Amino acid sequence: MPIVNVNMMEGRPKEKIEKVIAEITETITSTLEVPKESVRVIVTEIPKSHWGIAGESVEKRNSSN
Repeated sequence: MPIVNVNMMEGRPKEKIEKVIAEITETITSTLEVPKESVRVIVTEIPKSHWGIAGESVEKRNSSN
């Protein structure tokens, strides 16, 4: 059973996350020649306060702009 973990910053619309899940599933299904029902996709949304770039959280970087 293929399991794919996707980490992304929070804030994207649910429709976009659904599309990512569907497209990853399709890619895994065709590439590995496995049934769709065996593919698992886990999406973890990380708060901007917990995502760091250049020593600062994205939340802090965005607030200083």
